[in-house]
Amino acid sequence: MGEPPRVHSAGHVFRQIVQRGGIKGLWKGSIPNVQRAALVNLGDLTTYDTIKHLIMDRLKMPDCHTVHVLASVCAGFVAAIMGTPADVVKTRIMNQPTDENGRGLLYRGSVDCLRQTVAKEGFVALYKGFLPCWIRMAPWSLTFWLSFEQIRKMIGASGY
Repeated sequence: MGEPPRVHSAGHVFRQIVQRGGIKGLWKGSIPNVQRAALVNLGDLTTYDTIKHLIMDRLKMPDCHTVHVLASVCAGFVAAIMGTPADVVKTRIMNQPTDENGRGLLYRGSVDCLRQTVAKEGFVALYKGFLPCWIRMAPWSLTFWLSFEQIRKMIGASGY
């Protein structure tokens, strides 16, 4: 955009954050980030196992790569569905302007941000960025679950 860089090194940005928001500024956005991580992992872990069993039982398929790929894609999709609203809230909280004490000027917390977003922009606003989120999560989910299944087989862990 033709502007000079705002950040010159990790140490530089560390000092800027502490200068603007104190030590507490280093943790800005940590609560919504943990909330997001919990939702994403909940969606990914429960969906993979549930869909894997469903495919194997209903379609009478063996525990194979095809089942793992299908379950992984579904798990990534559900993780994106559950995580995108938290991503929106997390991003808004982390990017909001703050006062001299580091307190947000727009939102009091995650729930307040969620309420304001839905009230002002509608429920669909919570899914801004869904497609890029899923495009990012799908390969991760696929890589994780295929690796998990291979490691499980290599160590002789029982299947389902």
